[in-house]
Parts: sequence; C-alpha cells; structure tokens
Amino acid sequence: MPSGPPIKISTRQLGDVAILDLVGDITLFNSPEIRRALLVLLKDQRVPQLFVNMTAVKYVDSSGIASLVEGLKVARESGSRFVLYGLSKPAITVLELTHLLRVFEVHATEQEALAAQPPGIDKLARSTGDGTGESA
Repeated sequence: MPSGPPIKISTRQLGDVAILDLVGDITLFNSPEIRRALLVLLKDQRVPQLFVNMTAVKYVDSSGIASLVEGLKVARESGSRFVLYGLSKPAITVLELTHLLRVFEVHATEQEALAAQPPGIDKLARSTGDGTGESA
C-alpha cells in the first residue's frame, strides 16, 4: 500500500497557545497522524488554545478536512479555542466548497491569529443582561 508523501508535524508553545506546525500535504495517508496529534493536544494535554499552522500545507483532501473537523469538535467539547491560519488557496477552496470556511476560526498569519480576540468574547459580553431579552 502506498504511503503517500510524508507530513512533518511539530508543536510549539507561545504562552497558553499550542501551535501545531504542519509541513506537507494533508491526505488520506497522513490524516490519521494529524488526527492523533490534534487529539493528544486537546484531550490529553487539554491545551486552552490550539492554533494549526497551515502555511506549509498546499493541499488538503477530504480525509484531512475530516480530521480538522474532528479537532474542532473536540476543542468545542473541551472548551478550547481552535484556530487555522496560513491556508493555501486550494485549502480555502476546499473549505468554501464544503461550507466549512465559516465554521472554523481562520486567520491569514500567525501574528493575526495571536492578535485576534477569540470569537464569543463579544457574544459573552452582550449576553450579560438579565436574560429576558426585553429592554427597560
């Protein structure tokens, strides 16, 4: 069975942000490795924020997307922030076609991702009223 091109996976820490650096294409052959790396960070290490650096990923197939979706689902269940950044044009196209681009928090660069307020902060601030939905 062909193994496909290898992917390099490394992790680094910036404050409370774990950054998963991916180098190579995300395909059926290596998406289990990515899935495993995501789950270790989210379930075992319980990182509060996980940023997936995709600046060196040119191609993502459907199994790669499935691994990212599973990572997002686990992050939401555990209350972690899950961010993708540095997506290539083909990766953005795949996420657009699958209607997932709006589901993920996506940024162009690491700096932009680190500077961005997590979504939901505004929502939280707006929902601190009395909960009746009525104005005085």
